[in-house]
Amino acid sequence: MDYELKYAKRKTVSLTITKECTVLVKAPLGTPKKITDDFVNSHIKWIEKHKEIMRERNSKYAEMSEDYKQQLKALAKEKIPGRVEYYADIMGLYPISVKITSAEKRFGSCSGKNSLCFSYRLMLYPPEAVDYVIVHELAHIKHKNHSKAFYKTIENYMPDYKSREEILKK
Repeated sequence: MDYELKYAKRKTVSLTITKECTVLVKAPLGTPKKITDDFVNSHIKWIEKHKEIMRERNSKYAEMSEDYKQQLKALAKEKIPGRVEYYADIMGLYPISVKITSAEKRFGSCSGKNSLCFSYRLMLYPPEAVDYVIVHELAHIKHKNHSKAFYKTIENYMPDYKSREEILKK
């Protein structure tokens, strides 16, 4: 299988399916090509599954007109800050700011300074999935990782978070 190989200062080998549906392998400096070839070959099923997911995602977003994207952004700016405020009050975790972005690879993020960003693409999902992303990002104010304690924090406020998370994966 063809793939793009990038060496970097890192400890592990990783796989990514790019927006163009190509395979990107990142490996530690000096990793032999045989190691990366074997790694790719051992993940063929994963690669095929995630290429299909990326193709579906690309076709869904390709169909969106610029006007529709602007409508989604406006809707996100209208809905998300209020939901963040609602859950922030419940959780006692307050961001310094809330921004709506055009991020394509993630639904939300939390900076080291506790600024939250949410992709307007969240508006394509049901409210329970949006609320999960909000709680997830608020939990990062307390835990800057994805540890057991992080997920316990989410579960304390959203016991059904796993089913909500599944909605985003489909």
